[in-house]
Amino acid sequence: MIIRSAILSIGLAMIAGAASACPNYNLYGDTYELNGADLYNPQSVSLQAGGNRSITGCGIRFGSDRGRGYVTEAPDFSIRLSGMQRYSISFSVRSQCDSILLINTGAANWYYDDDDNGNYDAKITLTRPSNGWMDIWVGTHDGSVCDATLTLETFYR
Repeated sequence: MIIRSAILSIGLAMIAGAASACPNYNLYGDTYELNGADLYNPQSVSLQAGGNRSITGCGIRFGSDRGRGYVTEAPDFSIRLSGMQRYSISFSVRSQCDSILLINTGAANWYYDDDDNGNYDAKITLTRPSNGWMDIWVGTHDGSVCDATLTLETFYR
């Protein structure tokens, strides 16, 4: 009975450890408040892509592509969007490595991309984004770290 309890305790600790190694949307990245009109002219920011948190095994249900990658625990950016009723929004990455993009919307929808921006770079376009918070991680496919640029741009629907 003692051995069974010890095995159960170790198993639960491993599950808790795996969950804590996942991206955490309860944390905040660099915070911005933007509206659809602000982003009609593309806005770009430089950052380091990558991290030590594997998204594999995190139980994330993606509403888009699925794949592997590594990000930081906290999002790189937490953006509060408003005035999005007339717009679609595009998030694109240019990097020196194989980038991935991970987005969690205020409606708790997860999106992932690996190579849709060409040259092993990521791109996600949301055709009907909602107003509210959006968390964005720019990671890498293999866990490396590299210089990257994230560009956000809206388009009239």
